[in-house]
Amino acid sequence: SDIFSFIIRLELSSGGSILNSGQLYNSIITSHALIMIFFMVMPALIGGFGNIMLPLMLQAPDMSYPRLNNVSYWFLPGSVTFLLMAFMVDNSVGTSWTLYPPLSSLEGHSGSSVDLAIFSLHLGGISSILGSINFMVTMNMMRSGSLS
Repeated sequence: SDIFSFIIRLELSSGGSILNSGQLYNSIITSHALIMIFFMVMPALIGGFGNIMLPLMLQAPDMSYPRLNNVSYWFLPGSVTFLLMAFMVDNSVGTSWTLYPPLSSLEGHSGSSVDLAIFSLHLGGISSILGSINFMVTMNMMRSGSLS
């Protein structure tokens, strides 16, 4: 994502166009936004800090289901791989991070790049759901008696 950020800044700092295609610029912005929002901010803030802070706040030794926690973590690299594949396939994903139609529809992107990006976000969502289930179970089952 740092590479995407550097290319975006380089394109905006120059007077002319360094990238020869508007579609390539849209693809870089889309990939940068999806990586930063769904694979940096959300996993770090919710998953990372939650896994550190929740057991400390509950005075628990660990999360209730450490293996579920592990599965939730390992969905993320596969999901990022699919997102990077979406950037390299066909015309790549140039729909913005919202993936709204008409850009994400068949008329806007007829290839499989949008499908790969959406599948990638589904895998990231599964990871978040599994982590959330683990957080809720940990809060309900491992709460110490002094907490209400």
